[in-house]
Amino acid sequence: MKYVEFRKFTDENGALPVYLFEGEETYFRERGSELLLKRFLKEPTLDFTAFDGGTLKGEKLKALADAVNSFPFLSEKRFIKVTEFYPTEKEYDFYLRPIFENPPKDSVLMIVNSGKGKAGCAALAKKPNVTYVDCGRSDEETIKKWIYVTCKRAGVYADGVTCGKIAAYCVNDMSRIAKETEKLLVYCSATGAARLTDEIVDEVVYPDSEYKIYELANALSRKNYSAYVKILSELSSKGFDEISLLNSLCYYFKGLYEVSLSRGSDREVAGALGIKEYAAKKNREQAAKFPKGELFRCYRDVYEAIGGIKCGELTPSSALKAVTARVFFGSESRKVPL
Repeated sequence: MKYVEFRKFTDENGALPVYLFEGEETYFRERGSELLLKRFLKEPTLDFTAFDGGTLKGEKLKALADAVNSFPFLSEKRFIKVTEFYPTEKEYDFYLRPIFENPPKDSVLMIVNSGKGKAGCAALAKKPNVTYVDCGRSDEETIKKWIYVTCKRAGVYADGVTCGKIAAYCVNDMSRIAKETEKLLVYCSATGAARLTDEIVDEVVYPDSEYKIYELANALSRKNYSAYVKILSELSSKGFDEISLLNSLCYYFKGLYEVSLSRGSDREVAGALGIKEYAAKKNREQAAKFPKGELFRCYRDVYEAIGGIKCGELTPSSALKAVTARVFFGSESRKVPL
């Protein structure tokens, strides 16, 4: 099941014997195990044990099996958490099979992994009595749903557009989305606002620099000079110097150009270019806004300006001005000394 379904699942099923929280999203992994501990563990000092999976090899796996088979003291169940746990099939058969096939009724084993491990590792998600929770990166709609539900629980209404803005400002990073959503709810509580609006989001949440670069490129695609200058000023106020801005723009235009040449689904393009599926989707949407040949020209202009800095022909400030002139005024600007 997806993590967003986990809370409801726990409400309906209580504490089950074995959980596997697996995926690259740290926020989902940690919140999943925290939810179980908060709901079902009464005495953490006596009835909770944590292991580093990297240390559990060979005979040391007996310590984990013994902990799972121990009785709780004051709580209804004893909880055992093991992180980054990737036993081999041989180790599973020799040490772990009994606690998966016939798990003790008084213990809960929580396995928290960022991935599936190397080839030859036991497929824990397919073992008996394992409740698998997918903690991978979520798509935009799932994240918007999470924000909406979280706000609703706090008595604050947020529509899909506003939820999408929060997700975009945080570049779909769940750890930051969770913190910013909490901050927004505190703001609503303090001001008595029953509805989360775009204006509140703009006031409280500052967009990640990656999103600001996206906005900067978007201003370029629309030839909106005033918006472009405003975003440059905002980035500069947040510590971005000219070289950082040029490097970010160069990398961004390179990504847009590569995506514009790629064929296949968003997932296939993401896999081929080594980027996230969400990034591939957004880059494709933005690349489509540029006229044919414009992306390569923008990338070339930024790349040449960076080269000019490295060769000592341009200062960082004049290089950024040169890029701005070329992008907004075309090749004619090359005739004007900067």
